[in-house]
Amino acid sequence: MKKAYFNWSTGKDSALALHYLMQDKDYSVEHLLTSVNAQHNRVSMHGLRRELLELQLNELGLPHSTIELPEQPSMQEYESLMEKEVSGLQQRGFTHAAFGDIFLEDLRKYREQKLAVLQIKSVFPLWKRDTKELLTEFIDLGFKSILVCIKADLLDPAFAGRIIDADFIKDLPSNVDVCGENGEFHTFCFDGPIFKNPVSFEIGEKVYREYQSPKTDTDSCSTQPVKSNSGFWFCDLLPLANS
Repeated sequence: MKKAYFNWSTGKDSALALHYLMQDKDYSVEHLLTSVNAQHNRVSMHGLRRELLELQLNELGLPHSTIELPEQPSMQEYESLMEKEVSGLQQRGFTHAAFGDIFLEDLRKYREQKLAVLQIKSVFPLWKRDTKELLTEFIDLGFKSILVCIKADLLDPAFAGRIIDADFIKDLPSNVDVCGENGEFHTFCFDGPIFKNPVSFEIGEKVYREYQSPKTDTDSCSTQPVKSNSGFWFCDLLPLANS
């Protein structure tokens, strides 16, 4: 079996891709790797509290580690920190890295090129699948997920904090990918067949924030050109006291 680690984002695509990979007899998934904003103690892009990440990882029951990023890392800083962590995994016998990407060709190429230098091969369990079919499968398998971050110019603020279900699919605007593959929204997966128990939380406040685009003039979650400033609505999730 090929020893693999999974690039864990805490969201629905990661959860479904991990589910499929764990069922593949060619791979042994033995580690989860997550990027975290060290200054704010939140998962990169998703804005999820570190406490929720830790609760989620506990219910998944796999070894894990984080890449501790500064508040606004340059691509050079990000790549340096990533290379250091992946090099350590490679030295421990990991040969493959898995991702939840679906159809962004340039992002896949970037991942493959960077990892090839470290003698790590990339795996994409969801690649080229129809996103509506994927999200329907996600729901039918018993996974549960909530929107924690949305792009303000594409989705109404009411979508922040919404649970993904059949009605969610029907209500999405036609210009938004059903899985948010272009970075339209990000989610937190809190239950499903890969979890020992559901992750308990309560919904906190909704906050609007704007961010300057990266120096490369591409959005790190979609790799597509973006405006000088991008606005996002975040739905804060709070761990329950008895979790």
